[in-house]
Amino acid sequence: MLTKLTGGRIYDPTNNMDGQIGDIYIAAGKIIKPPQNAKIDKEYDLKGKVVMAGAIDLHTHIGGGKGNIARMLMPENHRLDVESHTAIKRAGTGHAMPSSFTTGYRYAEMGYTAGFEPAVLPINARQAHMEMGDIPILDKGGYVMLGSDDYLLRMMTANKDQQAINDYVAWTLHAAKGIGIKVVNAGGINAFKFNQRKLDLDENNSHYNVTPREILKSLATAVQELGVKHPLHVHGSNLGVPGNIETTLNSIAGVEGLPMHLTHVQFHSYGTEGDFKFSSGAAQIAESVNKNKNISLDVGQIMFGQTITASGDAQLQYANHKIASPNKWVCMDIECDAGCGLVPFKYRDKNFVNALQWAIGLEIFLLVDDPWRIFLTTDHPNGAPFSSYPHLIRLLMDRSFRNDMLSTIHPEAQKMTTLASIDREYTLSEIAILTRAGAAKITGLVGRGALGIDDFADITVYTENADREKMFSKPDYVFKDGECVVKNGEVIKVTWGTTHIVKPDYDKSVEKNLEKYFSRFMTMKLGNFKMSDDEITEDGRGSITVHPTVRH
Repeated sequence: MLTKLTGGRIYDPTNNMDGQIGDIYIAAGKIIKPPQNAKIDKEYDLKGKVVMAGAIDLHTHIGGGKGNIARMLMPENHRLDVESHTAIKRAGTGHAMPSSFTTGYRYAEMGYTAGFEPAVLPINARQAHMEMGDIPILDKGGYVMLGSDDYLLRMMTANKDQQAINDYVAWTLHAAKGIGIKVVNAGGINAFKFNQRKLDLDENNSHYNVTPREILKSLATAVQELGVKHPLHVHGSNLGVPGNIETTLNSIAGVEGLPMHLTHVQFHSYGTEGDFKFSSGAAQIAESVNKNKNISLDVGQIMFGQTITASGDAQLQYANHKIASPNKWVCMDIECDAGCGLVPFKYRDKNFVNALQWAIGLEIFLLVDDPWRIFLTTDHPNGAPFSSYPHLIRLLMDRSFRNDMLSTIHPEAQKMTTLASIDREYTLSEIAILTRAGAAKITGLVGRGALGIDDFADITVYTENADREKMFSKPDYVFKDGECVVKNGEVIKVTWGTTHIVKPDYDKSVEKNLEKYFSRFMTMKLGNFKMSDDEITEDGRGSITVHPTVRH
């Protein structure tokens, strides 16, 4: 079948398209060259419409046990927002943490065609992939969590060489079917199990005598040397702690030029100035990122309202449990890998700290120069549900609207932010970079996030609207792999995306010691721990796409 999208204004930064009028031809799920004298089976008149690639969320908690616990912990929130059963869609529920099918529908109805789970515990990878397998339409992938796992820390205590660590990292990516490596509070989750309630960048884990800085350097080196495209994905030490700006800046320096992605960096950008001993470090973060081209980041913007924080950082979540709203929470140990914590939270615009957090995130967005190294996230659901993205886009694109919102927050927070003095407004091309082209590039996706010949036909079409929130809330059309799945903001067809993974080479003899370790310490055997490809594809919901790695 040959489909033609006619006369749209195309925003495709990868191919230097900045609103030029053009036609797009689709066949067999991909964008093709204009055919000669071929019969067009279906044509869409897109004159006056804005055309972009399908959007990509590179950090969103959509798979794994913590999501189910969040739903059980907050049934009143989960029942708040109902997805009705239709001839096309299954029924579902959920506001802060929608059910799996509902997650896919709502992402697609905003123009998204891919989402990446940023915290896949290797021991829980099978469950995470099974849950993501129930998310329709979207492509998926996961970053595998290391850095507080007992096996790695034992290796580092024993001074194993970098090649041995590289082999273990590569083996873990194979076993857990990941596209990248994630570190959550490096060593800190493990230290919590030995009664350390905090762990600074250069503080030793009391049991292993290894510091977070050493863990970050070792894993960032492994990711680069293995040729994994996505940099080490780092949830830093001291999240949410006033004064953690120094930890973040020292972490940037500590990787010594190696590629590193700082995730939900808004939560790591706090100073201690002012009467409340809480201030913005956004300008310092932006200055450091602008200077260090090896660093990329997503923001983790907070938005006002009820949500639930879900994190592998049990150390942090235990510290936060006293401010749970409503007052209920869960923290748990997960074997020898890491931990997990869930704390409901309501961000309030009249609360000084929450209001300044909101402003800090926007400052970071607007002060980082290079849109190819910063990405639009709320750390769903930790800063806000992903459904708030259209509102966030309007804040970035409309200075007048942004300042109107600023004028309503806590008055002392208004005094502590430079947001009103920042003139920058994001352009449509920059939004396309943040949410499409840049996200695909840094995640290592081949043929996604762009609209060139031979790219996959993941395409979103919007009606131009000065109210950018309305514009990005309800696309006219969304195409996934060439099929029209959304029309006028409603799912009209359910398809199944692919799961993106990498398979770097490694020395297979690494399994000899791992098998002994599993037999002694773990509750499952090595063979059960490792996932096979067909576990993801066996039910017919999607496929696996293996992206290349190039060893350095």
